[in-house]
Amino acid sequence: MGGVLRAEPVWVETFAGLRMRQFESLVRVVRVVRERGGNGPGGGRPWCLPLPDRILLVAVYYRTNLTMRQLAPLFGVSTATVCRIVQRLGPLLALDAAPRPAPGVERLWIVDGTLVPVRDRSVGASSRNYRFSANVQVVIDADTRLVVATARPVPGNKADAHAWRASDLPATCAGTTVLADGAYLNTGLVVPHRKRAGRPLLRAQEEDNAEHRRVRARVEHTFARMKNYKILRDCRQKGDGLHHAVQAVAHMHNLARTR
Repeated sequence: MGGVLRAEPVWVETFAGLRMRQFESLVRVVRVVRERGGNGPGGGRPWCLPLPDRILLVAVYYRTNLTMRQLAPLFGVSTATVCRIVQRLGPLLALDAAPRPAPGVERLWIVDGTLVPVRDRSVGASSRNYRFSANVQVVIDADTRLVVATARPVPGNKADAHAWRASDLPATCAGTTVLADGAYLNTGLVVPHRKRAGRPLLRAQEEDNAEHRRVRARVEHTFARMKNYKILRDCRQKGDGLHHAVQAVAHMHNLARTR
C-alpha cells in the first residue's frame, strides 16, 4: 500500500508546520543522536520508510494529534509500524541541553507551568481545568523567546511552586535571573510585589508589577505557539510519552523561530 505523505516541501510545510530547511535541520539532529549511540533501529528487518519520512510521521502526529490508525494509510504503513516509529523516534527529537549564558552576560529567563490534558491517570490528576491533566514547567529566554528547558510532567493538581521544586529546573537555571508569577512565592524567583490587606502597593511597586506582567506575557505567547501542536491539547500517550512530546515540540518551536 503506497502512502500519500512524504518528506517533501509541500507536505512538510502543510502538516508539520516547519519550512523545509528547518525540517532538514531536525533530520540532521536525529542522525547525529543515532550515530552517538541513540535509540537506533537495532537488528532485525529494516524500516519500510526512510528516516526523513519517519521523522515527518512523528512531527505530523504531534502537530495534528491524529490517531495512529488514521496516520497509517497516509504513510502507507500499518498501525503497528506507526506506533513503533513514534515510540522509537519521539525521544530522539528532544530539545537540546540548555546553553549556559556566557560569563558577564546578563540573561533573563521566564518560567511558567501549563496544564496538558492526558489520558494516562498515572501521569495526570483532576485539576482546575476540570480534566485529568499534567503540569508541565517550561523555561524560555525572555529576549529570543526560545525554550531553554522543560521539566518532567507532574500531576495537574500540583501547584507551580511544588512542580518547580520537584524538577531539575532550579539547577538548570542556577546563576540566571528567572521571572515567574505570583504562584512561585518563596522559590527564590523574581515574582510580582504582593498586595497585603490594609497596605496598598506603592506607585513604584505598581509600575514594577506592570513591567513584570508585560515581560512575563512572553511565556504565555510561547505556550500558545507550542499548543499549535495538538498533542499538547489532548495527549493520548502513556508513561514518558508526554515528556517526549513536550521536548520534541519545544525543539520544533525553537527551529521555527531561529532558522
